[in-house]
Amino acid sequence: MIPFNRPYLTGNEIPFLKEAYKRGQFAGNGVFTQKCQAWIQRNMDVKKALLTHSCTAALEMAAILAEIRPGDEVIMPSFTFVSTANAFVLRGAVPVFVDIRPDTLNLDEKLIEKAISKKTKAIVPVHYAGVGCEMKAILAVARHHGLLVIEDAAHCLGATYRGRELGTFGDFGALSFHETKNIISGEGGALLINSPDYLERADVVWQKGTNRRAFQNKKASKYTWVDIGSSFLPGEITAAFLWAQLQSARAINARRKVLWTQYFDLFADLEKAGKVRRPFVPRQSAHNAHMFYLLIPTADLRMRVIKRLRRVGIQAVFHYVPLHSSPAGKKWGRTGGGLRVTEKTSETILRLPFWVGLREKTQIRVFEIIRSSLR
Repeated sequence: MIPFNRPYLTGNEIPFLKEAYKRGQFAGNGVFTQKCQAWIQRNMDVKKALLTHSCTAALEMAAILAEIRPGDEVIMPSFTFVSTANAFVLRGAVPVFVDIRPDTLNLDEKLIEKAISKKTKAIVPVHYAGVGCEMKAILAVARHHGLLVIEDAAHCLGATYRGRELGTFGDFGALSFHETKNIISGEGGALLINSPDYLERADVVWQKGTNRRAFQNKKASKYTWVDIGSSFLPGEITAAFLWAQLQSARAINARRKVLWTQYFDLFADLEKAGKVRRPFVPRQSAHNAHMFYLLIPTADLRMRVIKRLRRVGIQAVFHYVPLHSSPAGKKWGRTGGGLRVTEKTSETILRLPFWVGLREKTQIRVFEIIRSSLR
C-alpha cells in the first residue's frame, strides 16, 4: 500500500519528548513552547508567534482579536478547509465566498472588491499548496476599504511571496503543524501577530482571557479573568515534538522540493498533450512543496484514475468540497459572485502520494498508471 501521506520523523523527537518528561512540565507555555515561538519569530521575521493546538485554534484567536461580531462579513475562497469559515461563523459572522484563480487556485484578487459591502470586516486569503496569493493587490484593496487581512497560511511554512514569508503580510497569519503538513506535531498550529496593535491582547486571549503574563511579569497584583479567550495552548509534549521538526525545517522542505520537481518533470509531456494540468507557481512566489496535484479534464476521468490507482494499492485523493455548496455554507454563508472555477477545480483536482521518503521509482509507478488511465 502506498498511502497519500506518511508522517516524517527527524530522529530527534523522542529525545526531546524525554527531555520534556524530565523537566516535569506537561502543560503549555514551557521551555519547548518558548523555543518554538522564538524560532518562528526569528525565521519568519514576525512580531509575535503564539503556538496553538491547531491552525483552527489560531484562526479562532484571530477572529476574537479582530473583534468579529454578529452580522459582520468576511471574504474568503470557497475552495478551502471548513476551519477558514468556521472560525468566523463561531463569532456570528457571515462568510462571503469568492471564486479562485484558475492558475494558482488562490482567491481571485480581482473579484474581491465586488464582494465588499458595508458589513465587510476582513479578507481571509488562503495560500493554496504553499503558493502565495497576490498579497500586493489584496492589501491594497484592504487598505482602501479599511479592512483587516487574516492569512490562512496552513500550508505555508517556508513559502514566500516577493521574498517575504507567507503569513506575515496581513494583520494576522495562521500556520498548521497537522501531520499532513511539511512540519508537523501531529496536531498543532501557530498564530502570527503582525500588527503591534494586537500584541498585548493576544497574550490575554491565548491565556484563556486572563492576565497571566502580566501577573508573572509583576505588572498586575492579581491573576484574574480580564477578557474573553479560550484554552488555545498546546501541551509541552506537542511543543517538544515540534521543536525537533522546526530544527530540520529547511532540510525537510528541500527534500520535498526534490520530490515535487520529479513529479513536475514526469508529467510535463502529459500537460503538453492536454491530458492533465500541473501546478502553477508565479515568478514572485517561492513555494514549499506542500503537495503535488494534477487537474484532470473531467470528474468522471478523475474517478477512473483514482479507482485504477486504488486497485494497485496507491492512494490518491481529491480535496475540498466547495464550502458554498455544503449544508453549513448554505446556512451561514453567501456567495460573492459566480464560483465556476471553484466548482470545476473541486471536481477535477487529484492529489498524489507525497511525503519525505517517497522513492523516485514509486513516483514513476504513479505516473505510469495515471498515463495509462488517460489514454
